Amino acid sequence: MVRFLIRRILLGLLVLFLVSVAVFYMFFKLNSSGPASVASRICGKQCNAQQIRAIEERLHLTDPLPQQYWYFLFGYPGEESPNGIPVNHGLLHGDLGYSYINQQSVNSILKDAFPITLSLAIGAAVLWLFMGLASGIWSAIRPRSLLDRTFTFTALFFYSMPTFVLGLVLLLLLYYQLTIHGVSWFPAQGYVAFTDNPASWAQHLLLPWFTLAAVTSAAYTRLTRGSMLDVLGEDYIRTARAKGLTERRVVFRHGLRAALTPIVTQFGIDFGTLLGGAIITERVFGLPGLGFQAVRAITSNDLPIIIGVVVIATTAIVIANLIVDILYAVLDPRVRLH
Repeated sequence: MVRFLIRRILLGLLVLFLVSVAVFYMFFKLNSSGPASVASRICGKQCNAQQIRAIEERLHLTDPLPQQYWYFLFGYPGEESPNGIPVNHGLLHGDLGYSYINQQSVNSILKDAFPITLSLAIGAAVLWLFMGLASGIWSAIRPRSLLDRTFTFTALFFYSMPTFVLGLVLLLLLYYQLTIHGVSWFPAQGYVAFTDNPASWAQHLLLPWFTLAAVTSAAYTRLTRGSMLDVLGEDYIRTARAKGLTERRVVFRHGLRAALTPIVTQFGIDFGTLLGGAIITERVFGLPGLGFQAVRAITSNDLPIIIGVVVIATTAIVIANLIVDILYAVLDPRVRLH
C-alpha cells in the first residue's frame, strides 16, 4: 500500500512538472518578443516602453531558457525590483505571480475565487451523485419497466441539453417569472460567503447546483444502471440470494459496492475538473469563481492568472485521481494495491 502511494504521488508530481514545463513554454517562450511579447501582454495595453522594460528585467526574460524556468519555479533573485514591483517567490513556494492588469497578486485573486468554485463543486457533486445513483439503481432493479424507461428518457434529455441553455431556462422560470409575480425565492446572480450567511449562501447556489447536477447526473444514471446490471448477473449475487439474504442487502451490500468502481473513477475525473472552474455555469449565474476569472483573464491577456488557474486545476485532478485509486481497494476487495 505504501509503495503504491509513493508511486502514485511520484507520478502525480511528474504530471505537475510536465504541465509546468508546458505552461512556461507556451506563455513565456512562444511570446518572448514583438508586440505580443509576454511582457507586453502581462503589462496591458496602457503600459509604456519603460514599464515593459521593467517587467522584462523583473522576469529575467533575456536570460537563458533553463535559468528562466528555474526562476519560474523557485522565484527571482532579489527582494524587490527597482520599480517597486512585488517579488515573485516561485511556483514551488506557492507564489503564483502578480497580475499587472489587476495590480494584485494572483494568490489573492484566486484565494477569493476558489471558495466559490469549491462551494459550487461540492453542492453539485452531492446532488448529481444522489440523483444519478438513485435513478441508476432503481433502473437496474426494475429493468425495462416504466420507471426504467422514464429515468432513461430523463437522463438522455438532460445529457443532450447544453449547460448554458438549462441555466438560462432556470433563470427565466425560477427567477424572472417568480419575481414578477412577487415571489423572490431565487436570486439572479452573485455569491454570498458561507461564513457571512449560510442560508443566503445556499439560496444563491441552488440554481447553479441543480444546473450542473441535472446535466452531470444523466451520465451517472446510465453508468450506474449498466454497472449494476453487470454485477447483479454475477454468480456470487445468485449465491447470496440462494443463501436467503434479503434483496435489499444483496443489492446494496454486495451489488452496489462492486458496481461503484467505474462510478468512482468518473466522479474523480468530473470533480477534479470542476475544481478548475465551471466556466459556463459561473458565467451564466455571475459567480466570480475560478472559471469566471479564467475567462476574464483570457479576454484581457492576463497571463499570470491563466497560469494560476491551470496549476490549480491540474493539482485538483491529480489529487482526485490519487484518492480514487485508494478507494478502489476499499470498495472492491478483489483490488489489491501493491
